[in-house]
Amino acid sequence: MHTTFRLFAAFMLLAVTTFAQQAKKITLEDLFKKGTFRTKGVPGFNAMNDGKFYTQLDRDDKHQYIRVYDLETGKQDRTLFDNAVNTCDGKEINVESYQFSADEKKMLLCTEGEHIYRHSELQRVYVFDMTTGKITKLHEDKVLHATFSPDGSKVAFVKNNNLIFKDLTTDKLTVVSKDGEKNRVINGNCDWVYEEEFSFTRAFEWSKDSRFLAWYRFDETQVPQYTMTKYNGLYPEQYTYKYPKAGELNSVVQIRIHDLKLQRSIIADIGQEPDQYIPRIKWTDNANELCIYRLNRLQNELGMLLTNGENGASTVIYTDKNKYFVEIDDQITFLPGGTSMIVASERDGYKHLYHYDWKTKAMVLLTPGNFDVEGITGVDVARKLLYYTAAETSPLQRNLYVVDFAGKKKRTLTPEPGTHNITPCAGYNFFLDKYSQLNKVPVFYLRNAKGQIIRTLEDNKDLDAKMKEYAFGNIRLMTIKGVSEDLNAWMITPPGFDSTKKYPVLMFQYSGPGSQQVADRFPVGNYFWHQMLAQRGYIVVCADGTGTGFRGEAFKKKTYQQLGKYESDDQIAVAKNLSSLPYVDKDRIGIWGWSFGGFMSATCIMKGADVFKLAVSVAPVTNWRYYDNIYTERYMRTPKENEKGYDENAPEKMVDKLKGKFLLIHGTADDNVHFQNAAMLTTALINANKQFDNAYYPDKAHGISGGNTSLHLYTKMTNFILDNL
Repeated sequence: MHTTFRLFAAFMLLAVTTFAQQAKKITLEDLFKKGTFRTKGVPGFNAMNDGKFYTQLDRDDKHQYIRVYDLETGKQDRTLFDNAVNTCDGKEINVESYQFSADEKKMLLCTEGEHIYRHSELQRVYVFDMTTGKITKLHEDKVLHATFSPDGSKVAFVKNNNLIFKDLTTDKLTVVSKDGEKNRVINGNCDWVYEEEFSFTRAFEWSKDSRFLAWYRFDETQVPQYTMTKYNGLYPEQYTYKYPKAGELNSVVQIRIHDLKLQRSIIADIGQEPDQYIPRIKWTDNANELCIYRLNRLQNELGMLLTNGENGASTVIYTDKNKYFVEIDDQITFLPGGTSMIVASERDGYKHLYHYDWKTKAMVLLTPGNFDVEGITGVDVARKLLYYTAAETSPLQRNLYVVDFAGKKKRTLTPEPGTHNITPCAGYNFFLDKYSQLNKVPVFYLRNAKGQIIRTLEDNKDLDAKMKEYAFGNIRLMTIKGVSEDLNAWMITPPGFDSTKKYPVLMFQYSGPGSQQVADRFPVGNYFWHQMLAQRGYIVVCADGTGTGFRGEAFKKKTYQQLGKYESDDQIAVAKNLSSLPYVDKDRIGIWGWSFGGFMSATCIMKGADVFKLAVSVAPVTNWRYYDNIYTERYMRTPKENEKGYDENAPEKMVDKLKGKFLLIHGTADDNVHFQNAAMLTTALINANKQFDNAYYPDKAHGISGGNTSLHLYTKMTNFILDNL
């Protein structure tokens, strides 16, 4: 090496080291109290019908406003709502969310939100008539799912498990269903397991012409109950709800249709099999035709039923079968003419979009290639164009594409590498693009239909500047060998990293079916806490193993009937391969995760007892017998059909192998992954005379948050890692 270059290199190393020593250290208070690294978004962004303006919920020190802005210039056009001026009975309304009627002449103003489960939320709702300026209460009490009819004349909602609608002209309330009863019958709202696993909660839909109101009726009578104790008084409260575990009975579901014109309700024909799922209903482009999704209990055959709104008669127009399972999503759009639709399927080994005509049975593949489509962004019927996002360039990236209904003239609208999260504006002349890369903070762009950036709505420069005040470790994407394939991964190395030294490694993962933790986006999971650990001398690594998403069906569904087996094998292989690196201390490798990731970290420290020194398991499933049936049976079938698959991959069955330090954490009011999971694993560990650490959080749900909870939780995990790894 040339002497001058050696001196220069030494000077640069000294400069980097000095900066790392002088830069600020991340604290837990930064993360969970001060919001030091808060990422800004574009709150309340709603594009208007004309495709030229958008509305936004703004606040100042005293008041709230819903304002209209010009999409192209960003200039304020007018104010629609000012809570100091637009009051109800003289009282200000603190708006949390809002929705327009289709003609944008009325708004529903929602406030005082009260979460029930993950998606469902009771709200106090006001109707704001912008033509008259009058604001009235929709109902005296809080309600669920307030939704305008397409003609804006009525609002439907759910109260006390019954479906109701209000005529805004006459103020008349019509109770559509009258048999709703807690833990017995639900109308218009999902039962727990549908809400959690089919990812929707409003269980009713207006027809296009506002004549029909279709809804779900759940009969929960035979579903087993689960009871949680809530420690909120002298005598704890017992909270009981219906929760069907793997192999147990589900709700019996009916789809009913109320005809507002004839003032009567009918039951739709969904077949004679009661043990099935109805994961979606959707009105077609024809006002009196309802599409009902029908999925068998094994979840490997999906049928779409075209149903007559007047008499409930139905015909199967589409079927999708899979040797593993069929995934349910909202990737379907009915096209004008009443005989065709855009639909998603994995029938060729990757998730793709198809144009299907059920009259001619013609099916055209619109997005061919060895990559997965993420989802439909929008369908421009007027121009016969389909907009979608896909991982075509790489499983780690997302870009926006457009193609016509014949699968021709495909174009990329966001060529920049990284992740583009797209929200379309009415008319498809503009798109909101949340764009980021692994080392690039999110920027919100407004793009036109050609993909050109018109302007920047938010650049997060404050966050970028704030991060420069701190010593961040280098994060990079890489591949690491698993058991049989190269796995996508990211690695954070400590500030001032020296490849001649040995560092402990903490692995992070989620690993659930179809999930993805490794992507070219910002921020990746628990990023700032992991950076804090890097500042304290740890290398942090995350690898997406077998079963994760956006690498095709074969990679994702290899774990079928063996949840935990191949996923943990890969994580153990990753740890072994990391241990061979010259800068890794092979005797100081740990792993942590939450939920499915907690299940995995518990499994890994037991199966990989000679590899992992430490594991932190937060809110884990400890045997899939304890989890809900829709999720579990999708991947495992029932316990009766797959007894070995359940028990051979359950952490509670592996406790005799435990050697390292193990921290088990759970919330006692977790309605999703029950505290029972932690209790059963604890019992097994005690019976095996294995020492471990644990922490439980009274009355906390699956997210274990609220007040000082997050700070306390991450302090405990941080100290456990610092003391034992």
